[in-house]
Amino acid sequence: MAPALQVTHLLAFTLTDIAPSLRIVRLSAGPTLSFRVERYSLIKDILGVSRRARSIGMEYLSSPLLVLASFPPPSPTTPPHIPLLMKTFQTMFPPLSPQTLTLSSARRVVLVSYNSSRETVDFRHFLITVKPYGVSKRVRRVLEGATTKSSSTSTILDLGNEKDIADFVLRRRGEPGPDGGYESAASSTESVAGDDGDAVDLADDYVGRNNKKGQRRAVRLDEIGPRMELRLVKIVEGIPGKEGNVIYHHFVKKTKKEMEELKAEHAAKAKLKKERREEQERNVQRKKALAKSNGKKTEGEFEDEAMDDQDAEDAEVDEEEHENDFDDNSDNWDDDEEIDTEDEDEDADLESSTDEEEVERPVKKPRTKGKR
Repeated sequence: MAPALQVTHLLAFTLTDIAPSLRIVRLSAGPTLSFRVERYSLIKDILGVSRRARSIGMEYLSSPLLVLASFPPPSPTTPPHIPLLMKTFQTMFPPLSPQTLTLSSARRVVLVSYNSSRETVDFRHFLITVKPYGVSKRVRRVLEGATTKSSSTSTILDLGNEKDIADFVLRRRGEPGPDGGYESAASSTESVAGDDGDAVDLADDYVGRNNKKGQRRAVRLDEIGPRMELRLVKIVEGIPGKEGNVIYHHFVKKTKKEMEELKAEHAAKAKLKKERREEQERNVQRKKALAKSNGKKTEGEFEDEAMDDQDAEDAEVDEEEHENDFDDNSDNWDDDEEIDTEDEDEDADLESSTDEEEVERPVKKPRTKGKR
């Protein structure tokens, strides 16, 4: 049902005794990547320590921009699992075309960074915000309006305690009043994007107040979580329940001979399934020809029977791996587990006889005193 629902990936988190784990399944044919979550922070943890608390809003209605950083380029010396790892994260998000993408729909950024020294993947999630360029924080509060702690419903900046607007705009950071001195917007540590490299000219209207086309704005990324550090443990062909060959394992290393034996074993199983499927198809064609002559069953009924038979045969192939273990352990019978059927029969007869006696016992009628 994955293609019908347009589902491409399945993410499953599992809590183990060692650490949480993440499994990414590429539907509908695999591969399956297993990660161990080394460290993580939830959305509520990130927003709890943020100075600018934000709630989940309309930004989640559009797909985020994906940034893949620090992944080594493909080369003969690059490990073969690195390109597959990068391709997995790349295909998790829908592709975006710069020609058709509207500026207002670019609201979030997902950063996937590879740490080659630790062999881990850092996953971070940001929200894109734009602010006026080249002005201090206090000037921006005057231009945009601000809410005070005493009056949370007011959108007008409260300057009642100031003698002059310069006392508010040019006051040094941390000083209670104008006696502490003034500072310029260029020397202010709260000025937004004083570097020209952080400022852009908006190519179109963007979300927010006064963010019109052609205005120069500073772009800032606010982390909204979650944040994870993932360690790749294993890559397996196929999907859970239909696993194939192990492509990569972080803790288990096999020799070339062992890998060739595993590949040969999987190839033999695939060949056996293919032969049985071809044989089943021949049987279906033979039954169809017989049905045309007799006119008993329709084509759809034969196809249903063929599918049921094929599923049963596939299950038999999967169970062949466990038959040897069952045969080895079949002779090891524990004497303590033997059932004494004779004692059970005697107990059953005793219980049945007791029940019959209780049923056949006559009921004693109470005596009533009467006049003679």
